[in-house]
Amino acid sequence: MSDLPLLDSENPVFPHPDNALENPDGLLAVGGNLAPETLINAYRQGIFPWYEDDQPLLWWSPNPRAVLFPATVIVSRSLRKTFRQKPWQVRLNTSFQDVIEHCAAPRKSQADTWITHEMKRAYLALHHSGHAHSLEVWLEDKLVGGLYGILVGSLFCGESMFSLERDASKIALVQLALIMEKTTQNGLIDCQVHNEHLRSMGAVNIPRKEFLNHLIELRDQTCLWPDQWQCNFPEKKV
Repeated sequence: MSDLPLLDSENPVFPHPDNALENPDGLLAVGGNLAPETLINAYRQGIFPWYEDDQPLLWWSPNPRAVLFPATVIVSRSLRKTFRQKPWQVRLNTSFQDVIEHCAAPRKSQADTWITHEMKRAYLALHHSGHAHSLEVWLEDKLVGGLYGILVGSLFCGESMFSLERDASKIALVQLALIMEKTTQNGLIDCQVHNEHLRSMGAVNIPRKEFLNHLIELRDQTCLWPDQWQCNFPEKKV
């Protein structure tokens, strides 16, 4: 870590993502700050923060990059059955702080979380400035799942998701894909790092160079993020 670029705490200038380490994959720089303008600048270059309380502020741009093309999101038969069984509702940006608090709660297999208090404050500030959004899944006025992320043009940079009811986070991801299909041209969901849950929903790994090409194309486009959304699963999704 001593060989990593140390970013100025007042005016951080990020190195190009191609300079990121291969091991650990994508680690690019250390230091800087989590001011809204710093975060937006990072996301516009394909860089994101990821660290824990006992670590310095770390910045990443992995290779390959996990992404989800909205039109290819996978809706399994079992997920469609779950969707039909309960009166799910989707709301947008009505409980951002609650969503991030749920996402920050340690999972059963984890002792702690990477969503530190500093990170929560930073992304709440981004939400208030209109850059960060939450998609919430509700059952009978109870928040049971959701996700949050940063919208950079027509690229949604997904940060985290949670589920208190079976498949609630999957329902949230499907709805996000449908929103991106409807409100963007060739929009993309950045999943950052591959995992089995995302793969089962249609996420794929692409080379960092390909991801950055998509980013350059999408980051200055306009996404008409809606105020309301009707939860639905179109029959064309299989």
